[in-house]
Amino acid sequence: MSEVLWNRLTAAELRALAARDAVVLLPIGATEQHGPHLPTGVDDFLAAEVCRRAAVLAAERTGVVVTPSVPTGLSEHHMAFGGTLTLTLPTLHALLRDISRSVIRAGFSRILIVNGHGGNMTALNALTTELTTELATPIAFASYFGAGREVVRDTLETQDGLMHACEGETSMMMAAHPDLIRSEHLREAYGPRITLPAESTEPVYMAVPFDRITKSGVAGDARVASAEKGERMLSGCASVLADIIVRDPWTK
Repeated sequence: MSEVLWNRLTAAELRALAARDAVVLLPIGATEQHGPHLPTGVDDFLAAEVCRRAAVLAAERTGVVVTPSVPTGLSEHHMAFGGTLTLTLPTLHALLRDISRSVIRAGFSRILIVNGHGGNMTALNALTTELTTELATPIAFASYFGAGREVVRDTLETQDGLMHACEGETSMMMAAHPDLIRSEHLREAYGPRITLPAESTEPVYMAVPFDRITKSGVAGDARVASAEKGERMLSGCASVLADIIVRDPWTK
């Protein structure tokens, strides 16, 4: 199996990938509280894992490489719980612009930002347009759980899509990073059902701190999570993402 991670490749190997017009995946997540049973890096870890798996699949058909993940995003709504790192929107814009510019200067022209955090979604829709204009390069954006919406919905028992520290995220962490699960706290890991703000049909949006929504820090029910569900979702989302890469939306 060929190496797909940018920071495990040499400069010469990356130049060769650039000469092949390889696709570059740029995972971004968040570092924020995820209830009593999950580490703060969930969104970062899962975005990176889906990208790695997708790249391995797509590499059979096209050149592809995965940059180091951006571990911090827009998480102001989780700050009250502690343990959370957050960026402002201008900082996120500048960070993604500089990373993307570096990728382009390294000879690549096809970039897909892959998001793992619901709180980044609306901003990344807008920033993708800004980056495409600023860098004169078509930038694409997908949330892995949106791309794999069908497999997520068909796998979960208690919800239709990802919420927060929920059945879905906990299941995927059980599959990808079982050593990081605080299993003794799983019985406490439940809270109200939510809709991600970017997917809400409410006519008015207002910023609501997450501690007003759930005292446990969890939205959804992690008590029914399993590694088997997690593996199915990780594999399914990676497969959909690999298909997107091969279909080449940059030249449409």
